Amino acid sequence: MFSLEQFHRTYDTATTPVTINGQTLRLFTPASIDRFINPDDVMDNFPLWAKIWEASGVLADHLAGMLPDPTKTMLEIGCGLGMVGIVAARAGHRITMTELNPDALNFARANALVNDCPDLAIERLDWNAPQLDGRFDTIVGSETVYKTEDIDGLEAMFDRYLNPGGTIILAEGVRRTGVDFWDRMRDRYDVKARRQILRSDQGATHMVLFRLQRSADRQSES
Repeated sequence: MFSLEQFHRTYDTATTPVTINGQTLRLFTPASIDRFINPDDVMDNFPLWAKIWEASGVLADHLAGMLPDPTKTMLEIGCGLGMVGIVAARAGHRITMTELNPDALNFARANALVNDCPDLAIERLDWNAPQLDGRFDTIVGSETVYKTEDIDGLEAMFDRYLNPGGTIILAEGVRRTGVDFWDRMRDRYDVKARRQILRSDQGATHMVLFRLQRSADRQSES
Protein backbone atom coordinates (compact mmCIF):
# COMPACT_ATOMS: atom_id res chain seq x y z
CA MET A 1 0.00 0.00 0.00
CA PHE A 2 1.48 3.34 -1.08
CA SER A 3 1.70 6.08 1.54
CA LEU A 4 3.21 9.54 1.78
CA GLU A 5 5.04 8.49 4.95
CA GLN A 6 6.83 5.67 3.14
CA PHE A 7 7.47 7.93 0.14
CA HIS A 8 9.26 10.51 2.29
CA ARG A 9 11.30 7.81 4.02
CA THR A 10 12.45 6.59 0.61
CA TYR A 11 13.18 9.86 -1.20
CA ASP A 12 14.77 13.24 -0.51
CA THR A 13 12.45 15.76 -2.11
CA ALA A 14 12.00 19.42 -2.90
CA THR A 15 8.61 21.07 -3.31
CA THR A 16 7.82 23.20 -6.35
CA PRO A 17 4.64 25.29 -6.68
CA VAL A 18 3.21 25.35 -10.21
CA THR A 19 0.25 27.44 -11.33
CA ILE A 20 -1.83 26.16 -14.25
CA ASN A 21 -4.98 27.90 -15.45
CA GLY A 22 -5.28 29.82 -12.17
CA GLN A 23 -4.77 26.78 -9.92
CA THR A 24 -1.57 26.24 -7.94
CA LEU A 25 -0.26 22.72 -7.45
CA ARG A 26 2.38 21.59 -4.97
CA LEU A 27 4.69 19.14 -6.72
CA PHE A 28 7.31 16.94 -5.10
CA THR A 29 10.48 16.70 -7.18
CA PRO A 30 13.73 14.85 -6.43
CA ALA A 31 16.10 16.99 -4.36
CA SER A 32 18.87 15.50 -6.52
CA ILE A 33 18.84 13.20 -9.54
CA ASP A 34 22.18 11.61 -8.67
CA ARG A 35 20.65 8.44 -7.23
CA PHE A 36 18.71 7.83 -10.45
CA ILE A 37 21.75 8.04 -12.77
CA ASN A 38 23.81 5.04 -13.83
CA PRO A 39 27.44 6.08 -13.14
CA ASP A 40 28.70 3.67 -15.79
CA ASP A 41 26.46 5.12 -18.51
CA VAL A 42 24.94 8.50 -17.73
CA MET A 43 22.52 8.35 -20.68
CA ASP A 44 21.21 4.89 -19.74
CA ASN A 45 17.64 5.57 -18.58
CA PHE A 46 18.51 9.16 -17.72
CA PRO A 47 15.73 10.44 -15.40
CA LEU A 48 13.92 12.73 -17.84
CA TRP A 49 10.82 12.13 -15.73
CA ALA A 50 12.30 14.13 -12.82
CA LYS A 51 11.94 17.52 -14.55
CA ILE A 52 8.85 19.73 -14.86
CA TRP A 53 8.95 20.19 -18.63
CA GLU A 54 7.66 23.31 -20.36
CA ALA A 55 5.68 21.07 -22.72
CA SER A 56 3.86 19.55 -19.74
CA GLY A 57 2.71 23.02 -18.72
CA VAL A 58 1.41 23.67 -22.25
CA LEU A 59 -0.49 20.36 -22.30
CA ALA A 60 -1.86 20.78 -18.78
CA ASP A 61 -3.14 24.26 -19.58
CA HIS A 62 -4.81 22.94 -22.74
CA LEU A 63 -6.55 20.08 -20.92
CA ALA A 64 -7.66 22.39 -18.11
CA GLY A 65 -9.47 24.47 -20.72
CA MET A 66 -11.20 21.48 -22.36
CA LEU A 67 -14.79 20.76 -21.35
CA PRO A 68 -14.76 17.38 -19.56
CA ASP A 69 -17.02 14.58 -20.78
CA PRO A 70 -17.84 12.01 -18.06
CA THR A 71 -18.52 9.38 -20.75
CA LYS A 72 -15.02 9.67 -22.25
CA THR A 73 -11.76 8.19 -21.01
CA MET A 74 -8.26 9.64 -21.30
CA LEU A 75 -4.81 8.01 -21.14
CA GLU A 76 -1.63 9.94 -20.36
CA ILE A 77 1.60 8.33 -21.52
CA GLY A 78 4.88 9.24 -19.86
CA CYS A 79 3.29 11.13 -16.97
CA GLY A 80 6.58 11.87 -15.20
CA LEU A 81 5.92 13.72 -11.96
CA GLY A 82 2.18 13.68 -12.64
CA MET A 83 1.42 17.35 -13.24
CA VAL A 84 -0.61 16.92 -16.44
CA GLY A 85 -2.77 14.10 -15.14
CA ILE A 86 -3.44 15.88 -11.87
CA VAL A 87 -4.53 19.06 -13.65
CA ALA A 88 -6.74 17.03 -15.99
CA ALA A 89 -8.33 15.10 -13.11
CA ARG A 90 -9.01 18.29 -11.18
CA ALA A 91 -10.66 19.68 -14.32
CA GLY A 92 -13.03 16.70 -14.37
CA HIS A 93 -11.44 14.44 -16.99
CA ARG A 94 -11.44 10.65 -16.46
CA ILE A 95 -7.72 10.16 -16.90
CA THR A 96 -5.34 7.27 -16.28
CA MET A 97 -1.71 8.32 -15.82
CA THR A 98 1.03 5.90 -16.87
CA GLU A 99 4.80 5.62 -16.58
CA LEU A 100 7.42 2.89 -16.86
CA ASN A 101 10.00 4.02 -14.31
CA PRO A 102 9.08 2.85 -10.77
CA ASP A 103 10.51 5.97 -9.12
CA ALA A 104 8.50 8.19 -11.44
CA LEU A 105 5.37 6.23 -10.55
CA ASN A 106 6.04 6.84 -6.86
CA PHE A 107 6.46 10.58 -7.39
CA ALA A 108 3.28 10.70 -9.47
CA ARG A 109 1.35 8.86 -6.73
CA ALA A 110 2.69 11.18 -4.04
CA ASN A 111 1.85 14.27 -6.06
CA ALA A 112 -1.66 12.99 -6.74
CA LEU A 113 -2.24 12.49 -3.02
CA VAL A 114 -0.87 15.86 -1.94
CA ASN A 115 -2.97 17.63 -4.60
CA ASP A 116 -6.27 16.06 -3.52
CA CYS A 117 -6.54 13.39 -6.23
CA PRO A 118 -6.42 10.20 -4.12
CA ASP A 119 -8.51 8.20 -6.61
CA LEU A 120 -6.54 9.11 -9.72
CA ALA A 121 -5.63 5.96 -11.68
CA ILE A 122 -1.85 5.57 -12.00
CA GLU A 123 -0.49 2.50 -13.81
CA ARG A 124 2.76 1.07 -15.15
CA LEU A 125 2.98 1.06 -18.95
CA ASP A 126 5.83 -0.13 -21.14
CA TRP A 127 5.35 1.38 -24.60
CA ASN A 128 7.14 -1.52 -26.25
CA ALA A 129 5.32 -4.27 -24.35
CA PRO A 130 1.97 -2.78 -23.29
CA GLN A 131 -0.09 -4.80 -20.85
CA LEU A 132 -2.67 -2.21 -19.79
CA ASP A 133 -6.28 -3.27 -20.37
CA GLY A 134 -8.89 -1.35 -22.34
CA ARG A 135 -8.98 1.44 -24.91
CA PHE A 136 -9.30 5.19 -24.50
CA ASP A 137 -11.06 8.04 -26.29
CA THR A 138 -8.10 10.40 -25.91
CA ILE A 139 -4.37 9.78 -25.52
CA VAL A 140 -2.22 12.65 -24.29
CA GLY A 141 1.47 13.15 -23.62
CA SER A 142 4.24 15.73 -23.38
CA GLU A 143 7.80 15.34 -24.69
CA THR A 144 7.01 11.78 -25.75
CA VAL A 145 8.68 11.97 -29.17
CA TYR A 146 12.13 12.38 -27.68
CA LYS A 147 14.11 9.51 -29.20
CA THR A 148 13.90 8.09 -32.73
CA GLU A 149 13.92 4.53 -31.38
CA ASP A 150 10.62 5.20 -29.56
CA ILE A 151 8.61 5.99 -32.71
CA ASP A 152 7.72 2.38 -33.60
CA GLY A 153 6.56 1.71 -30.05
CA LEU A 154 4.48 4.88 -29.94
CA GLU A 155 2.73 4.11 -33.20
CA ALA A 156 1.92 0.57 -32.09
CA MET A 157 0.70 1.82 -28.74
CA PHE A 158 -1.66 4.31 -30.39
CA ASP A 159 -3.10 1.44 -32.43
CA ARG A 160 -3.48 -0.66 -29.29
CA TYR A 161 -5.12 1.89 -27.01
CA LEU A 162 -6.95 4.51 -29.09
CA ASN A 163 -10.66 4.01 -29.66
CA PRO A 164 -11.98 4.35 -33.23
CA GLY A 165 -12.52 8.03 -33.89
CA GLY A 166 -10.30 8.91 -30.95
CA THR A 167 -7.92 11.83 -30.52
CA ILE A 168 -4.23 12.14 -29.64
CA ILE A 169 -3.00 15.40 -28.10
CA LEU A 170 0.76 15.85 -27.68
CA ALA A 171 2.84 18.83 -26.59
CA GLU A 172 6.42 18.75 -27.85
CA GLY A 173 9.50 20.87 -28.12
CA VAL A 174 10.81 21.56 -31.60
CA ARG A 175 13.31 18.85 -32.63
CA ARG A 176 14.12 16.64 -35.61
CA THR A 177 12.63 13.46 -34.16
CA GLY A 178 9.28 15.24 -33.84
CA VAL A 179 9.34 16.24 -37.50
CA ASP A 180 10.02 12.64 -38.54
CA PHE A 181 7.20 11.40 -36.32
CA TRP A 182 4.58 13.83 -37.57
CA ASP A 183 5.49 13.17 -41.21
CA ARG A 184 4.88 9.49 -40.55
CA MET A 185 1.60 10.04 -38.70
CA ARG A 186 0.09 12.18 -41.48
CA ASP A 187 -0.49 9.05 -43.56
CA ARG A 188 -2.89 7.71 -40.94
CA TYR A 189 -4.23 10.70 -39.02
CA ASP A 190 -5.59 14.14 -39.65
CA VAL A 191 -2.89 16.24 -38.00
CA LYS A 192 -3.26 19.80 -36.77
CA ALA A 193 -0.47 21.74 -35.10
CA ARG A 194 -0.35 24.99 -33.14
CA ARG A 195 2.94 26.64 -32.31
CA GLN A 196 3.35 28.40 -28.98
CA ILE A 197 6.21 30.54 -27.72
CA LEU A 198 6.93 30.57 -23.98
CA ARG A 199 8.89 33.64 -22.89
CA SER A 200 10.92 33.94 -19.70
CA ASP A 201 14.02 35.66 -18.39
CA GLN A 202 16.03 32.87 -20.02
CA GLY A 203 14.60 33.63 -23.46
CA ALA A 204 11.95 32.16 -25.75
CA THR A 205 11.06 28.45 -25.90
CA HIS A 206 9.21 27.19 -28.95
CA MET A 207 6.58 24.51 -28.37
CA VAL A 208 4.10 22.72 -30.63
CA LEU A 209 0.71 21.36 -29.57
CA PHE A 210 -0.36 18.56 -31.92
CA ARG A 211 -3.84 17.13 -32.32
CA LEU A 212 -4.13 13.86 -34.25
CA GLN A 213 -7.62 12.68 -35.19
CA ARG A 214 -8.32 9.24 -36.58
CA SER A 215 -11.66 8.45 -38.14
CA ALA A 216 -13.47 5.17 -37.51
CA ASP A 217 -13.04 4.34 -41.22
CA ARG A 218 -9.26 4.71 -41.02
CA GLN A 219 -9.23 2.59 -37.88
CA SER A 220 -11.05 -0.25 -39.63
CA GLU A 221 -8.72 -0.09 -42.65
CA SER A 222 -5.51 -0.55 -40.62
